[in-house]
Amino acid sequence: MSLALDPAAQDLLFREARTANTFTDEPVTDEQVQAIYDLVKYGPTAFNQSPLRVTLVRSPEARERLVQHMAEGNRPKTAAAPLVAILSADNEFHDELPALFPHFPQAKDAFFSERPVREQAAQLNASLQAAYFIVGVRAAGLAAGPMTGYDAAGLQKEFLDGDHTPLMVVNIGKPGADAWFPRSPRLSYEDVVTTV
Repeated sequence: MSLALDPAAQDLLFREARTANTFTDEPVTDEQVQAIYDLVKYGPTAFNQSPLRVTLVRSPEARERLVQHMAEGNRPKTAAAPLVAILSADNEFHDELPALFPHFPQAKDAFFSERPVREQAAQLNASLQAAYFIVGVRAAGLAAGPMTGYDAAGLQKEFLDGDHTPLMVVNIGKPGADAWFPRSPRLSYEDVVTTV
């Protein structure tokens, strides 16, 4: 059975999309980032949680500070990308649940009053939203270079306000020369899907 999504869109979002390692110097605008967020905010999460927070690193001074917290191999591409976003999870996301989940405003206290439960929910649902964000970057005709090689404590202290846990750093822009590594293998349907 074919998918409802046009094959060209399937290629744009998945089959032809890759993690970019180089970018052109074409800027990524605030309007593009807003369009990405305004699309991906509709991706499903538990209890309609919205723990993802996005910190855009635009100024040269902030970029220099960020690069110092990246793993050695990630520094050159982070320094050169047109835009870098730090994606993090807000561990106090539950404060917004009465507005985001209005048919059961008690969910805030009934399910998320304990810190460990809240942290686990924030991590899972912000990670889902981060994946939607990457697909949204692709939908905008841009490439994403997500990375988890960084000093998390340094990144948190330097850039994140409030009770936020860093999830990943994403370089964003138009792919540059030799942007892609060769496509890595994927598991087959038979390797992944079990019917019981």
